[in-house]
Amino acid sequence: MKFKFFFWFIIFWGILLAFGWAETRTYSLSLRYQPMIQFHSLQEKFGSTLGVGPFKDKRQETLYVGTHTPFQGLRSYFKSNPFPLETAIQESLIHALSRSGIKTVKVSDWDGKPESLKDIDLDSVLTLEIKKFWTEGKASLFRTNIKTTVQLVIHLGVKKERKVFTRTMELEKEMTVPRATPEKLEAILNQMLSDSFDAFFASPY
Repeated sequence: MKFKFFFWFIIFWGILLAFGWAETRTYSLSLRYQPMIQFHSLQEKFGSTLGVGPFKDKRQETLYVGTHTPFQGLRSYFKSNPFPLETAIQESLIHALSRSGIKTVKVSDWDGKPESLKDIDLDSVLTLEIKKFWTEGKASLFRTNIKTTVQLVIHLGVKKERKVFTRTMELEKEMTVPRATPEKLEAILNQMLSDSFDAFFASPY
């Protein structure tokens, strides 16, 4: 009787270990835009004050920014920090621009139309739509394939030009690593975020 109990006890704990304690895990990834370029000409392009309007997450899955499926066990999920994603990207962008001497002001009432720029007490306004922002790791026996896609649609209204410029920044990266960690996935997303914004600010219109 004792042997039978011990046998099933070992089986039970073996199943739990094999499936990652039978529970999914959620990790937070700290997202931040770290410019790799100098913003020497941005004031000339944007004017003295840049309004930052609402950022909108247009993805189907808005709760997470990625997943990792191990060779054995249950899938892990990743959320942005801060959360939600649009807040993380907006705060990171404002912080980066402010450190570079660009004065930013949050706005909530711009309708995105060129005609309304004259009614806003700002030199330019920027809004953003998140179309894709996802990293996915899939592990095999000895390695993990990571695929990451980022697509941001940036709308920039410039009062002196009387125009709204729209640019789509889209990047995709696939790589194979021995092991995918939250730190690795965080670094990949942050690099692609920086590459996207750097490319935009290098030539906003």
